[in-house]
Amino acid sequence: MRIYGLTGNIGCGKSTVARLLAQSGVPVVDADQLAREVVLPGEPALLEIAARFPGVVSAEGQLDRKALGARVFVDEGERRALNAIVHPRIAQAAAARMAQLAEEGNALAVYEAALIVENGMQGALTGLVVVTAPVEVQLRRLLARDGLSEPEARARIAAQLPAEEKVRLADFVIDNGGSQEALVLQVEGLLAALRA
Repeated sequence: MRIYGLTGNIGCGKSTVARLLAQSGVPVVDADQLAREVVLPGEPALLEIAARFPGVVSAEGQLDRKALGARVFVDEGERRALNAIVHPRIAQAAAARMAQLAEEGNALAVYEAALIVENGMQGALTGLVVVTAPVEVQLRRLLARDGLSEPEARARIAAQLPAEEKVRLADFVIDNGGSQEALVLQVEGLLAALRA
């Protein structure tokens, strides 16, 4: 099975591209969804997070993502500590999902994840799709979507590897700084290339 990575920085619209691909029949494994699953109440990762980051798990056993984000997006060491807890578990879950898709006879799948390049995963994939958008567009989307303050949004953007570094490794680049119609046309072109 051919597996293409789909990545892009926060607010660039990689999830929108993933949704369009899924609507066209391409199986998409979403690392963000897997990340939510591995920190559900009772999961080992949540217990480790609670021990390492006191105060980010509620009395009911739920992860307080906003409290955790406030700590890890301003401190590189804290972010690395969190990643060391969750990334191996996300990788295990992704491998299991991909194996299941292959068993079902799928010839093509997409792995959607923000940190493909940062984690050096692109070499294990058939190819890499990078979604980009101008920083002003990212900022506007984050302010509207996540209810962040401008400094919080800028901190999250700054915490990520610059898009140019991801683009250098890309097999395909989707520019999502324009209209929805322009994005749909680019995704249609991408689909044709992936299925060829």
